[in-house]
Amino acid sequence: MTDNALIVVGASAGGLRAAVCVVLHIGDRPSAAPSVLDRASHATDREALRCGRIYVAPPGYHLVVEPSGRLCLSRGPRENGTRPAVDPLFRSAARACGPAVIGVVLSGSLNDGTAGLAEIKRRGGVAVVQDPMDARYLGMPRSALDHVAVDHCVPAAAMGALLVRLVAERDADATPPAASKETPMEGIYHLNRPAALTCPDCGGALRETRVDTLPYFTCHIGHRYGADSMEEAQLHRMEQAFEVALRALNERAALCLRLAETAQGMGQALSAKRWDEAGREAHERAEVLIRFLGEEWIRPSFHPGSGGAPDRS
Repeated sequence: MTDNALIVVGASAGGLRAAVCVVLHIGDRPSAAPSVLDRASHATDREALRCGRIYVAPPGYHLVVEPSGRLCLSRGPRENGTRPAVDPLFRSAARACGPAVIGVVLSGSLNDGTAGLAEIKRRGGVAVVQDPMDARYLGMPRSALDHVAVDHCVPAAAMGALLVRLVAERDADATPPAASKETPMEGIYHLNRPAALTCPDCGGALRETRVDTLPYFTCHIGHRYGADSMEEAQLHRMEQAFEVALRALNERAALCLRLAETAQGMGQALSAKRWDEAGREAHERAEVLIRFLGEEWIRPSFHPGSGGAPDRS
């Protein structure tokens, strides 16, 4: 790198006299960030960092800074349920550039960016967080403040001037630390004994780790979740499981109805009765599940014996 500072941002940023890398939680969706941010573009793989440019993580790729001063686009495991995620950018920038890094956490939900910001601080960089009272979503700023010794907490309106001053104060002679021998999947984490939990992404066993005071859960593939993100992912998986169960019950009721009608048409009264009872049982179980989930769930319109087809929505 030819510039004396690298700014890594967990939400958005304005133009500064430094290289700026930005991660937005966009998943695989198209991003409008390059058209909004001045002098911004989607980063390309193996691109060299240049002063005065803003590099935005493209949809579906982690943005990683290499010790050589080049950018790497990675399809590595999702972290906190998303790719791109903030933590891989922050961790890699800290390893590559050490005290030259300024980490910025802006508005956002849950806790992505906290672990990466802790690594920036550990390697001598500067931690900046948007004032949660100024943020539209205070989850990310609040988590960073709770778990990292943040250097500056300011509203968004004051962020530009602060970053300009911090860039000017960066020691131009600061020598980044030697490249870390840690693997991308290990990061700064030290795996502890397995937790009685499974990964919401792949179903693999999880190990509980800690970054400062923040619990993290990591599987052997490399999916990582902070505590808040883990809770949300578990809730999402639980809802999916209920949806599968409701669908299976609905489809069983429909199948039993068809078999009852077929048996009735063939004069097999006992078989028709058995299939009709099985269909009613499946429908009753679906109704119990719907009552448990709440009234916001769509009720199936199927009623055994009505001759109607089930609503599988």
